[in-house]
This record gives sequence, C-alpha cells and structure tokens, in this order.
Amino acid sequence: MVVRVVVADDQALVRMGLRVLLEAEDDVELVGEACDGAEAVRVVRTVRPDVVLMDVRMPVMDGLEALRRIAGDEELSGTRVVVLTTFELDEYVFEALRAGASGFLIKDEDPAQMLAAVRVAAQGEALLSPSVTRRVVSAFTSRAPQRGEVPRLESLTEREREVVGLVGEGLSNEEIAGRLVVSPATARTHVSRSMVKLGARDRAQLVVFAFRAGLVR
Repeated sequence: MVVRVVVADDQALVRMGLRVLLEAEDDVELVGEACDGAEAVRVVRTVRPDVVLMDVRMPVMDGLEALRRIAGDEELSGTRVVVLTTFELDEYVFEALRAGASGFLIKDEDPAQMLAAVRVAAQGEALLSPSVTRRVVSAFTSRAPQRGEVPRLESLTEREREVVGLVGEGLSNEEIAGRLVVSPATARTHVSRSMVKLGARDRAQLVVFAFRAGLVR
C-alpha cells in the first residue's frame, strides 16, 4: 500500500525537507502541500490523503481549526492528521488531541522515526510514543478539562476502564500486559474493544477520554 500524504506548514524550508524525505520512499507519495490552514482543508478535501502532517501555527487559519474541520468531515473519516510541533510540550498538543489529531511529531524528529510515524498513522494507530505521552500527561494534568458528562463510560467493564486509564498514562500494550499480568494479545483486545465502545478513532482519542473520565491516576 502506498501512503498518500499532504504536508501543511507555512515554512517553505520545512515543506521542502519533508518533500525530499517523503519522495525518497517507494511506499509513500506526497500528494499535496499547503502553506496555511485554509489551503490545507481545501487540498485535503480534493486529494483525500491517508495522512496529513499539519503544523499548528499557520496564517489565515491555524492548524487546530483546520484539524477540526478535517476531523469533523465524515467524508474524510479515513484521513489521519498528525500535528507537527516545535516543542514536545507545546501548549496546543492536548487541544490538538481533543480536536481529533491522531498524534503529534516533533519537527526535528529523526527522519527514520518520521517515516515510521507516517506509516503507523496510515494504519490507524495512534502516533503517541509512551514516553511522549507521559510528558503530555505531566504537563496537562493540572489543567485537564473538567470531567463533566463522559458519554458511554457505563459501557466499559471494570477491566476496560482500567486499561483505558493505563493508555491515558502513556503505557504501550506490552506495558499494560505487564501491569495487569495478562498477555499482550489480551491487552490489545481490551484496547480495541474500548475504542469500539467509545467510538474512538484511534488510541490518541482514548488518551483524551481517559482525562475526561478521570481515569488517569
């Protein structure tokens, strides 16, 4: 499968660097570029990519608003948006996850990791490494959204609630398996069932749900 990618960033040098990186791969195709959020939405609606690499700070329309419009478009349900950020604890990261991002990448990420992340996102997995997730959790715990009404929480079993909480803490499936003393396959099953019950597009949205539901210890 060839992963079709759109790059949205207002810095020409960043776009050029990503273009060179992506075009060197046989299984990745750059199908569009945008220099602001409004153009990004137009391009994405036209070419229907698998993955969008989206900068947050852009003119005309910022990346968060572009993300909301893409994530809220049912016709683009197969498109995953990965937020590009300069700092690991960018103040917009948590808001981006709430808005529907499948994860985020640091702009100076190793090229091999960047390519691996694009492929992972195209497969519908969350682009949140456990170590990065833990830093996000640490940064936003003190100002996470109010719990409020959490839809479908009652649909989860006690074990599933526990698993979602561990996902929110940044644990991988293997780490969850070790914590709960179950097999990795069982941990994956619990994560998958929780995503279905909660209507989560990917693992990143489970992190957001865990915060909203107060499941993160």
